[in-house]
Amino acid sequence: MSERLYLDHAATTPVLPEAREAMARALETWANPSSPHADGRRARSELEEARRGVAQALGWRHDVIFASGASEAIQIIAARAKAKRRVVGPTEHDAVIAAMGEGAEPLAVEPSGLIELASLEASLAGEPALVAIQLVNNETGVIQPIGPIYEMVRASGSLLLCDCAQAAGKIALPDADFIALFVKEAGTLEPSGGQERGYRRGTENLPAAAAMAAALLTRAFAGAMPALASLREYLDEEIRASGGRVVAADAPRIATIGSYCMPGCASASQLVQLDLAGISVSAGSACSSGSMKPSRVLRAMGVPDEIAACVIRLSFGPSTSKAELDRFLAQWRKIANRAKAAAA
Repeated sequence: MSERLYLDHAATTPVLPEAREAMARALETWANPSSPHADGRRARSELEEARRGVAQALGWRHDVIFASGASEAIQIIAARAKAKRRVVGPTEHDAVIAAMGEGAEPLAVEPSGLIELASLEASLAGEPALVAIQLVNNETGVIQPIGPIYEMVRASGSLLLCDCAQAAGKIALPDADFIALFVKEAGTLEPSGGQERGYRRGTENLPAAAAMAAALLTRAFAGAMPALASLREYLDEEIRASGGRVVAADAPRIATIGSYCMPGCASASQLVQLDLAGISVSAGSACSSGSMKPSRVLRAMGVPDEIAACVIRLSFGPSTSKAELDRFLAQWRKIANRAKAAAA
């Protein structure tokens, strides 16, 4: 088998050499950054350097709080934001839906995957709420218009939580009250005591923080975005020309994610055949693709189940090339032709 082709970067992307080196250096500073002794103070200094690096790379001028990952950060905000109600977009990541709770009021989305602003306006007419709307959808790549959304949320006295897990380090972050886990104003979040300026309990993970800062400061993804936008447009055109469908084709989408339907061929079948050909892709959210359940995101957008059941997701990394996409397309067309022949 030829070298495997990895097109699942929205799930997990390879560690950059700069990040690996920064983590290795930080592992030599093994003291607890919250300890008052000299070793702890040295670790604290390195942790604060990483915090400044993350803020600089992402253009954030407010508090940067280190957590174990986006899921924990979202949970902290959803549980402790100072607002009585919870309002959530129906196409949010499962971690956001779960954290906001069963009592959260759902918004509506257009067939494009964009939030219906009339639905948001109606929801904001009640008591102040924590509103969760992501910047980039992890399944479709759809980019929400966070600028006008935040203006509406702020004017109503509510707070906006914007999940930017698929956007950070790729495109500019929007203005929001919380970007997991960036905090614009300390008074909007209930403290819990412990570490990270009172926002989180638990020993800080210095090696991971140092690696994240180093990775972001390389601007590897950000620098590749223009080229990746051209590649994603090329892939869209070739998929259409081959009889496939592009999900959310009319919506603004990030260059690193494409969601495609091969009519008549189930997502699971496509994944297996592509995997046997040495190509890694996913179906829907990487966190739940193993279950192969119908996509909640596509259902919220009104995509018929028979179409949603045939959708796969490709996601690019900084080094993704046209030659790699051509290799994928060759296999994708073979699978499509076999599906057509089987149905004839």
